[in-house]
Amino acid sequence: MAAERLASAGLRTILIDEKLAWEKPCGGGVTWKAYHQYPFLQQATNRAVRSTWLHADHTEPLRLDLQQPLLIFSRRELNQLLLDRASSAGAELVSSRVTGIDRLASTWRIATRSGPSLTCDFLIVATGARNPLRQVGTAWTPADSMIALGYYIASDQSHIDLRFFAGLEGYIWIFPRNGHLSAGICGKGETAAALRQRLEHYLRGRGISYKDAKFYAHMLPSLDPSSWSGNRLAGPGWLAVGDAAGLVDPVTGEGIYYAMRSGDLAGQLLAEGRPEAYADSVRSEFADDLAYAATLARRVYLGRFCGGANTTRLLQFLRRSPRIHAVMQELFAGTISYRELRTRIRGNFKSTMAEIAVNSFLRRMVTP
Repeated sequence: MAAERLASAGLRTILIDEKLAWEKPCGGGVTWKAYHQYPFLQQATNRAVRSTWLHADHTEPLRLDLQQPLLIFSRRELNQLLLDRASSAGAELVSSRVTGIDRLASTWRIATRSGPSLTCDFLIVATGARNPLRQVGTAWTPADSMIALGYYIASDQSHIDLRFFAGLEGYIWIFPRNGHLSAGICGKGETAAALRQRLEHYLRGRGISYKDAKFYAHMLPSLDPSSWSGNRLAGPGWLAVGDAAGLVDPVTGEGIYYAMRSGDLAGQLLAEGRPEAYADSVRSEFADDLAYAATLARRVYLGRFCGGANTTRLLQFLRRSPRIHAVMQELFAGTISYRELRTRIRGNFKSTMAEIAVNSFLRRMVTP
């Protein structure tokens, strides 16, 4: 996204990426917020999914029919789409590993595994969560990441599954893609082995065979609340975007939209000669809300309400409250901020509880 913006503005742009298009370890879901802002995504190869089943402890699964579908992408195909757009705009693509960077007065020297060093006036860092360039991008601590792992399974289904567990800051997902399922788990506070055991137990219980399926594992940013205020988004001669800037939703683990949007902003502001505006633009547009979300994540997944896990209560309330149902639709579409979510829930708490009580009473009246 950054390279496309810069090349379109007539600046010589070199995009260096060892793997170029590859199958990244994630579900591949793109919300309405993303494809509404970037309509070209709707013309790309994807799978539109309108139905999600939510599962939690001690309650029946709940089907949520989405008013705005999620578009499910193979990450290889989505990556190739973005690379093709950058190349068509005039960016030069170099398939190589960056092994080091050095600041030389007002320029950068970039060492790569193949070929001579390159020099540039400005650097945009999009190296992902495992950023080897420690002097640029987010400065990680052990509390600032979560583990994601799973399988690409040769099977199919028409809906998404999300499974929540009391005591786990994370969840299992099953996303149907074109040609396979992406079945995975992300979480904090548990080892990769424990998370894999949870996932495999769940898949066996669902009768989904993962034998001979391709396994993947990766680290995702999930910044601790204390890390957001000092998050390194920019510095002299560089900007960080996507996972390298820690721009991932701490509650859902969503990163595709924030990667695309931060790259687009970086390219736009640099092309305009205003890179100093980047950090404030990212914070005001979405990073401040992600920082607030980081204060909610543990409460969402590990908290309790009325004697039960929050995730269990959420499903039970969804069955009985049109207000909660409407908010959940906005969450899936990406059209509500976490601060607005807090305001809506607090402002409507009494009305929501009255809805739940009335609907529970009516349900009992009509149940034989």
